[in-house]
Amino acid sequence: MAKKQQQRGGGTPATVALEAAGVAFTVHAYQHDPAAASYGGEAAELLGIPAERVFKTLVAEVDGKLTVGVVPVSGQLDLKALAHAVGGKRAAMADPAAAERSSGYVLGGISPLGQRRPLRTVVDETALAHPTVYVSAGRRGLEVELAPAALVALTSAVVAPIGR
Repeated sequence: MAKKQQQRGGGTPATVALEAAGVAFTVHAYQHDPAAASYGGEAAELLGIPAERVFKTLVAEVDGKLTVGVVPVSGQLDLKALAHAVGGKRAAMADPAAAERSSGYVLGGISPLGQRRPLRTVVDETALAHPTVYVSAGRRGLEVELAPAALVALTSAVVAPIGR
C-alpha cells in the first residue's frame, strides 16, 4: 500500500508557482516504481483516487508550435481536437527531448504549472466536472491537487473536449 502524504510546498517549480499565486492546493507523494507502465495510472492507483480525476500533461506540436494538452489518465489525447482547440490544422506528439527542454521537467513529471517556458495549454473539459483534480507537481511520484478553475487560470488554458 502506498504511503499518502499531504503537505504544503514540495519545492518544485509547480508548487512554487502555486504558492506565489496564493492558490489552495495539496501535494500528494507516493513511491514511484520506475517499471510502472503509466505514470498517471500509477498515481491514481497508489493514491486511491479515480483515474478520471488524475490528469496527464502531454506536450504536442500544433502547426510547429509546442502546445500542452491536459487530459484524464483514463483516456487519450485527441490530437485533432487539440489542434482545433487552438485554431491549428495539424498536431503530433512533440519530440520528448523538446518537451523536457521547454518545460524544464522530465517525462513522467511534466507539470502544466511552473514550466520553464510557459506553453499554450488546453485542459480537457471534463476537468470542470470535479471539485479538484490532480496533475503532476513536477516530479515523478508527486501530484498536486487543486481546483480545476485554478489550473485553467494559472496556465491561461483554453478548455475544450480534447480527450477520448
